[in-house]
Amino acid sequence: MKATVIYGAGDVRVETRPDPTIVEPADAIVRAVRACVCGSDLHPYRSMAHTEQGVPLGHELLGVVEETGAAVTTVRAGDLVIAPFAWSDNTCPVCRDGFQTACPHGGFYGNPGDVGGQQAELARIPLADGSLVAVPDVDETSPLLPSLLTLSDVYLTGYHAAHMARVSARTTVTVIGDGAVGLSAVLAARQMGAERIILMGRHTSRTDLGREWGATDVVAERGAEGIERVLDLTGGLGSHVVLEAVGHMPAYEQSYGVVRAGGVISRVGVPQYDDAPVGFASLFGRNITLTGGPAPVRAYLEDAIPQVLRGEIDPGRVFDKTVAIDDIAEGYAAMDRRESLKTLVAF
Repeated sequence: MKATVIYGAGDVRVETRPDPTIVEPADAIVRAVRACVCGSDLHPYRSMAHTEQGVPLGHELLGVVEETGAAVTTVRAGDLVIAPFAWSDNTCPVCRDGFQTACPHGGFYGNPGDVGGQQAELARIPLADGSLVAVPDVDETSPLLPSLLTLSDVYLTGYHAAHMARVSARTTVTVIGDGAVGLSAVLAARQMGAERIILMGRHTSRTDLGREWGATDVVAERGAEGIERVLDLTGGLGSHVVLEAVGHMPAYEQSYGVVRAGGVISRVGVPQYDDAPVGFASLFGRNITLTGGPAPVRAYLEDAIPQVLRGEIDPGRVFDKTVAIDDIAEGYAAMDRRESLKTLVAF
């Protein structure tokens, strides 16, 4: 099969690798229909040290079940399925609490072991009964495929940020970051009833989509100037909720600069730092809650799929470039150059 492998910063290759096989009775093999490049994939693309063996890439997948292990009962060959970006059993106490990305029996895709990446023609899905969710009455030609793919990660990561912050009609929300996750957070916040949503971003093509999805204000400034602008928009009080979708320290500092006393910062941008200020000046002195983390998209799939099928949300609009698997390196480069918001891979 063809699979995407990274050997170091900027060095993405498409290689022929052995087809995955059933290893455990709970496994399934899924043939890719759509995959994509994630903003978090750009972190190794920009900074990974060279490695001789290469690391498989990809963790967002919409595909068709080709084969199942003997223990799999909830999906079967021919089903169109969404594969969340982490696998889980969906039955343990942690999963039942709604945090499948912390499942003690689960894990993440894109490693050099026997579970590779999902930017590939075929993928092995461990714990298939707990991980895969079938999409009814949709085939491989449906125009809904891009939006269904976003439910494997990007849209439901934005949703998770808003969910963990308990966004409601009573909250003023500031979203930091105009990438695909930040825009998804805007859409999710609007779905939860927020009437005032401030989007902090400076790329007009992206913030225009944010406005369509519910942003009432756009702040292009950054740092102290951006903080001052948000405070001006909120009467000096700041936002009840800040959804941080970037993962870099300046975005975190901006978050506690614009959050209101007693408010919530919800982070879903993968942190590219080890230590974040949580002391008196940043969080403690104003009773700020810090929440967020890897989105347990499996917890939200059953509710989100019907929303897409009914046309209530169209999160697939974050895709503005489509490539074949052979051209995926150009998709990475386009996103790195900010010429593409999010690149779709069609098989």
